[in-house]
Amino acid sequence: MNLEELNQIRETALAEATAAADAAAVEAVRIKYLGRNGLLPEVMAQLKDVPNEEKPLFGKGANALKNELAELIKEKQAVLSSGPKKGGAFDPTLPGQWPALGSEHPISKVTARITEIFQTLGFTVADGPDIETVWNNFDALNTPADHPSRDEQDTFYLNSGDLLRCHTSPVQVRYMESHQPPIRIIAPGRCYRRDTPDATHSANFHQVEGLFVGENVSMADLKGTLAYFAKQFLGEDVKIRFRPHFFPFTEPSFEVDFFFEVGGKARWIEILGAGMVDPEVFKKVGYDPDKVTGFAFGMGIERLAMIMYGIKDIRMLYENDVRFLSQF
Repeated sequence: MNLEELNQIRETALAEATAAADAAAVEAVRIKYLGRNGLLPEVMAQLKDVPNEEKPLFGKGANALKNELAELIKEKQAVLSSGPKKGGAFDPTLPGQWPALGSEHPISKVTARITEIFQTLGFTVADGPDIETVWNNFDALNTPADHPSRDEQDTFYLNSGDLLRCHTSPVQVRYMESHQPPIRIIAPGRCYRRDTPDATHSANFHQVEGLFVGENVSMADLKGTLAYFAKQFLGEDVKIRFRPHFFPFTEPSFEVDFFFEVGGKARWIEILGAGMVDPEVFKKVGYDPDKVTGFAFGMGIERLAMIMYGIKDIRMLYENDVRFLSQF
């Protein structure tokens, strides 16, 4: 055995290891050259027969070949065990990888449906800021100073003295202050109240409120508008009823219930609040209550979504669980 023969073994061994196409072939190369009875241990055993002047180079070359071949085999094993490397040859025959399509959030779907229904009646969509003044949120809506909703336990106040709106009624105030009658708007949006989260309450929620102001607007107009909405949203068989209630910004005021089938059983469910706009509200925004009348209403979007889709816990709407949201 001499240096020339060792170099030939080196070239052959590295070439075979490089050409090995699967794990079995790599293992065969390892056993052939590095195994207990392999070629390299045999070469090392012949070191004693190498001429003295070649022994240092021969021994160094044999050890280098052993290390180089072992590293190459290790790399091949790692590559074959992890599959093809990214960025390798492109195979045009493989099927494409398409990203999964998302779906509309239940709150977005219900908001869009409500908006669509009222737009067929001539209502336009109005919007306003989430951070509001006390005037727009309470004072202009005829809310008395001792009303519980003004308390810090119910409303999120900021250091500036402003607050996070607790309903979308301030949008109505802003719109009336900048527009003259007749007006017909709905105001969908996010609201905030200091509620302890549970199955039916959340500190963050969505409302849609409506306002119609003009000459000779009456309770008949309010009832007809809400009856139309109920039938369009829940079906022709739905019934509607008004129960007397109190809101600072409407007089008279009502809680409005719909009668329809839920879970296989028809029953009355409270859906929204409504009423004729209080003349004091008109005065605060610069309208003459002797010339115009109007009605207002408001409903929770989450409540309608939970009824429509049979959702039992409002928190599921905010957890962003794809398994839940993909159903819609």
